[in-house]
Amino acid sequence: MRRGELLALKWRNLDLVKGALTVVETAYKLGDGRYMVKEPKTAQSRRTISLPPSLAELLKVYRIDQELLRIQLGVSLNADGFVFIRPDGSPINPNAVTLAFRRIIKKTGLRGIRIHDLRHTHATLMLKAGVHPKVVSERLGHASIGITLDIYSHVLPGLQEAAAEKFDKLFDADVSENSDANVGKMLATAPQNECERCGTRTHDTLIKRYRSIVPPSDI
Repeated sequence: MRRGELLALKWRNLDLVKGALTVVETAYKLGDGRYMVKEPKTAQSRRTISLPPSLAELLKVYRIDQELLRIQLGVSLNADGFVFIRPDGSPINPNAVTLAFRRIIKKTGLRGIRIHDLRHTHATLMLKAGVHPKVVSERLGHASIGITLDIYSHVLPGLQEAAAEKFDKLFDADVSENSDANVGKMLATAPQNECERCGTRTHDTLIKRYRSIVPPSDI
């Protein structure tokens, strides 16, 4: 989620039983100090995001802590209340979140990491884990999958290699000894021919299957 989307999140937008939240608003701090909450710029930004179970559990604990805080302030927690608030219950200044994050990064000794980079990291890890780019695009709220692919094109070369390896492994599945699909076993038992002498790992099974029909010189 974007910083403004997180700060505009309200408890009524969270379903901690199903483990999902709905993005319907975003928060802004205007130059004159006014705090504004309005609809996102694009329709795609209005979205439902499934939460990891571990995050849903953390939010449950956080809600209990917030309820205790509200009791101390003499204010009841309601569905229209913001999820992330200041100690006095007021909305958080977006710039304050950015400054706090910078202090945390400085203490770790890291450099050049913005709070928005957490969003990029999330998307990159999901793509590397094999999650379909369309799903990642929907989670990020991009206007189109093309935007996602353009931003994370640096991840795609590795995904292409992984896809090629997965395709090759499809032919190594355990099947019966007489199955043509078991390329690995066919290679182990096939007679010597010019393909094997080349030392290649993968053979064209169609060529071997129809070698008795089509003369080798015509292939």
